[in-house]
This record gives sequence, structure tokens and C-alpha cells, in this order.
Amino acid sequence: MSSQSKKVIVIGAGFAGLSAASFLAQKGWDVTIIEKHDLPGGRARKFKEKGFTFDMGPSWYWMPDIFERYFNSFGKKVSDYYSLKRLDPSYRVYFEKEGWDIPANYNELQNLLESVEPGAAKALDAFMAEAKFKYDVGVGKLVHNPGLSLTEFLDMDLVKGVFKLDVFQSMKKHVAKFFKHPAIQSLMEFPVLFLGALPEKTPALYSLMNYADIKGGTWYPEFGMYSIVQAMYDLAISLGVQFKLGEEVTSIEVVSGKAIAVHTLKNTTGEKQQYTMDVLIGAGDYHHIETKLLAPAYQSYSSAYWDTRVMAPSSLLYYVGLNKKLEGVLHHQLFFDTDFGLHGHEIYSDPKWPTRPLFYASVPSVTDPTVAPEGCENLFLLIPIAAGLEGDTEDIRDQYFEMIIQRFEERIGQSIRDAIVYKRSFAVKEFKEEYHSFRGNAYGLANTLLQTANLKPSCKSKKVNNLYYTGQLTVPGPGVPPSLISGEVVAKLVDQKHKG
Repeated sequence: MSSQSKKVIVIGAGFAGLSAASFLAQKGWDVTIIEKHDLPGGRARKFKEKGFTFDMGPSWYWMPDIFERYFNSFGKKVSDYYSLKRLDPSYRVYFEKEGWDIPANYNELQNLLESVEPGAAKALDAFMAEAKFKYDVGVGKLVHNPGLSLTEFLDMDLVKGVFKLDVFQSMKKHVAKFFKHPAIQSLMEFPVLFLGALPEKTPALYSLMNYADIKGGTWYPEFGMYSIVQAMYDLAISLGVQFKLGEEVTSIEVVSGKAIAVHTLKNTTGEKQQYTMDVLIGAGDYHHIETKLLAPAYQSYSSAYWDTRVMAPSSLLYYVGLNKKLEGVLHHQLFFDTDFGLHGHEIYSDPKWPTRPLFYASVPSVTDPTVAPEGCENLFLLIPIAAGLEGDTEDIRDQYFEMIIQRFEERIGQSIRDAIVYKRSFAVKEFKEEYHSFRGNAYGLANTLLQTANLKPSCKSKKVNNLYYTGQLTVPGPGVPPSLISGEVVAKLVDQKHKG
């Protein structure tokens, strides 16, 4: 690295931070990532306990093309780092009266839908043709815009396609045009829950998620989701990125509108450090960096602005180890056996602890024996809850655990409770403590029409001319693939504006 290299500091070693750091290192920048935890990964960290290995956050591997494209940008392939297995069935959905295994094969899926609603196979073709167009334009072009000005949308393909992109129609109405059966509608609306908003509030543009699900497939990286983090970390190291792990940024020093240094605290020793830089990228929680690390004069957004943001849900998570195998469970199961509308209302419209929540159960040990001791099962359970809920106590966590385990046991016809040898929960309190997460959210901002593209918090500070942001609270939005792209978008912007 030449002594003339410009220095960039990245706060946070989650997916977006690792991505931004690697793209800038590739362009010849001198890059340092400062991360408060002892290992990289942010919300996608892992931990080991009693012979079990738990992925702490994301558990779905969709859009393999985005990961492939990421590693290809550095002359590498995904397979240089980890192997992938396509899951078939992709996942199971439990409705009130029945359970469907969603086949990976498209024709089999058509047959399943046709058996429930005559004409649905043909409708799926038409629905998917639109979804493919949106995926190609949305993932191929839209998400690569930094969202700094409306002129980014003056691309002729985009202008011609804007009505085909269904930006102004809701996902709920869009799905209803094609399918009438409530179970099929739920199945088609489910992927947008990853975007953190209700189908009636999410632009139909996001049927591109159905394309990702049905055509792209559901995959599993060998040894778990942390394999992606490990791969991105190894790549970053090979590009010369420096890591300061177990060290937290406590303040940003700004002089005349320019960030000149960050001050840190080492977790173990309490030692204080200072690092100077030419450019700073915030890849941790945007709200925390703005409101806690910067002096008020340098904050781009008012507290009133933050108070009016529509947040994606938080999550009540359980990591559970069982001392026996379960029969007939899949890697992923979605419990849509209660009222979708009511749970959505209790997350967004009238935030409260849910009455009868939908939930999700992942059993990675079905696919990967390395994540649990022999003869044991590794369970990851997730209940979406409203961001910022008060009253997150052990009692309430136990109450919900009992509720969902009972429903799980009833559906699989086997006992789970008597086999638990390890259990840990994680919710609003930990999201705030461990990630400084705004209102304890798990996924960032909801992808509503008024929070899409340019209407998200800007990836460039309005008050500090060398401060940028990447990650789930800015463009393009929540999720692992968007975070990889977010890092790339910001790295490109930084390099253009500050290289000389």
C-alpha cells in the first residue's frame, strides 16, 4: 500500500461494512474497519454453546446471483469460499388447516397451486413474467443507484418501465389480481415480510422477491450463514483491509464540516484510541452514528424526522438445542396458522405484544449435521414484533416461547419441550445493547413507497462532507443481498468524490 493511499475508516463489520471496505481496498484505499464485537458479521454473527453452533441473524440464502456477482467483482467465485446446497422443498408453510411443502421445481409448484385453485398455474406464469422484469430492472439497475438525486431515474429503460414496475400499486392488490385463494395469496405475500412492511403498504415492485424465491431458489451455505461472513472477511484481509475488533467508536471529531478523527474504546482494556482518516463510512446503525457520535450541529436529520420513520419489525428470537432428532421437519417452516392481518396490525398500526403471532422455525441441523452434536437438533425460532416495544421481560419471552412451541409440537406430533438442553433468547433489549439498533429494530426501515430510494436517509451526510452511510437504514434497504450492494454503491461514490 503506497504511503499516498487515502485513508478510510468504516464503522461496523456487518455485510455492508465488509462490502464497502473491500471495494475501496480494491481501488487502492487504505481501509480500516472498527467493530465493537470480537468477531465480524454484525447481526449475522454466530456463537457456540454445548456443541451447537447458532447463526444469530439471517437464516435465508436467497439471490445467489448477487453473492456470485459480489465475489466475481474481485476475481473470485462463491465456490472458492463455501459450497451451496439448494433446499428442496424450499420451505414448509403451515396454514390454519393444512401444511404445504413448497417444491423447488417450478412445474411441481404450478401443480400444487392448480390443485387448490383452477387456473392458478397459468396465473403463476403471468405473475412470474412480471416479477422477472422487476427483478432484472430492480436488482440489475435500481438498487445500484445511490439515491442522491431524481436524475438517477432518467434512464430510458426505467422511465419506460416505471408503470410496469408497479411502484404505485400495493403488493396486496397486485397478488389479488392473479390469485383468489387466501392460502396462495399468503404464500405470494410472504416474501415482502422480509422487507419489513405489510403487503398493503409495500409497492408491487417487490414481487421481484417472488422471482427470487421461486426461480432463484432457497439455498444453504455449508456450515451455516456465517460462512458468508467468513468469506467476506477472508477476502477483505487478502485485499489489505485492517480490522480493529472488540473496539467501539465513541465519538466522531468534526472540524469545519469535515470528519477528521474517530475516538474509540477497547472493550477488554478500556483503553482509548484515536484514528484519523480522509473519509468515514458509518456501517453501524445510522441513527446511533448520527445522534450519539456526532455533535448536534452535524446531524443531518432531526429527532422529529426519526420519530416519523416507519420501522421494519424487531424480532423475538430463540436459539434452542435439543438432545434428540425431530421426525419429518424441514430446514425452514413458516407458521401462518393464525390471522395474518391481526399480527400485522399489532406490528405496524397499533404496536403491542402480539395476541397470536405468526412465527418461523429453522432447523439447520436437518441439512447440516455440523451445527449440532450427533443425535441432536438445532432450532432457531423467530417471532416478528413491533419495533420499540416496552416490557421486554424474561416472563414475556417465556410466555411466547410456550405459545409457539405448543403450536410447533401440535403440528409435528412430537414433543420438543422435554428435549431442550440449551435455550437463549434475544429481542428488543439485545438489539439495542448489541447493535445500538434504532428502536430495537431487526431489519432497518420498512420498504414502503414513502421510504424507497431517494426517500430513505441519505447515504451521504448533509452536514459533514466526507461522511457516508451504508447498510439497512439507507439505500437500497433491508436484507443481506441489499447490504452487499449498499456497500458497493457507497464505495463507488466515495472513490468518485474523494480519490483525487
